[in-house]
Amino acid sequence: MELNPKIFEPHFELTEFIKRYWTLDGEKENTPLKNTIVPDGTMKLIFHYGDTYKHHSQSGKITILPKCFLIGQLTQPYVIEPVGVTGSFVVQFKPNGFLPFTTIPIKEMENTAIPLEKLFGKNGKELGEKILNASSTSERIQIIETFLFSELSNKKTIDNVVKSTVETILNANGHFLVTEFSKSNNINRRQLSRKFSTTIGLSPKQLSKTIRIQATLKTLLNNEHQSLTDLAYENEYFDQAHFIKDFKEFTGLTPKEFYGDSLKMSLIFDRKK
Repeated sequence: MELNPKIFEPHFELTEFIKRYWTLDGEKENTPLKNTIVPDGTMKLIFHYGDTYKHHSQSGKITILPKCFLIGQLTQPYVIEPVGVTGSFVVQFKPNGFLPFTTIPIKEMENTAIPLEKLFGKNGKELGEKILNASSTSERIQIIETFLFSELSNKKTIDNVVKSTVETILNANGHFLVTEFSKSNNINRRQLSRKFSTTIGLSPKQLSKTIRIQATLKTLLNNEHQSLTDLAYENEYFDQAHFIKDFKEFTGLTPKEFYGDSLKMSLIFDRKK
């Protein structure tokens, strides 16, 4: 497996919204036949300047993904397969970062690939063409940042309550109790859940579970643990059965099946940290 991932930082004025940019390049024969994208709590704009990918739905349906699209919040494993040569430029937003740019309710995009034309109309189509025709990553970053700054100029900023809650969840690696947080910060639990659904597309509990499984996966892939029991308890799961249930919900596999399996796209950069 010889895929070549690279990470790039966003303009400082966009760091409130964007986690990072990344690129991925590789020949088909060096890419696993199928890749499981594990939910990570973020939405991504994806531009395939190489060949595109197929999506294998849980019902068994196979569709060809667009060349340029937004992938909404994932609540289940998302299985893809390369059609040919991989060449991808990805804009990874923070959990609450895409709201100022969307024209469609966040919740409606769950587990779905949304073509740029549907999101941004004619401007989305032009954006995709420019990025696909660009000759370098730096040029692609310049194009997307110009577009995002123009979209931001007349949009509201992120809700501060949601922002601080997301930061708490991320800093705690998903070890987060909504009830305790609501009480200690004098925030109505239902109101917080409504704000999350509108802003992120996930409830606070869903985001916490997603971040916790991501932290667990990084530990597993870094070979820091031999025992699944140790892994479960270190990541504060109630017991091993609870851990395995959550693990399978997000990856489609048991920990033993996942371990030693080929590339997991959502971890391709985080595992290097």
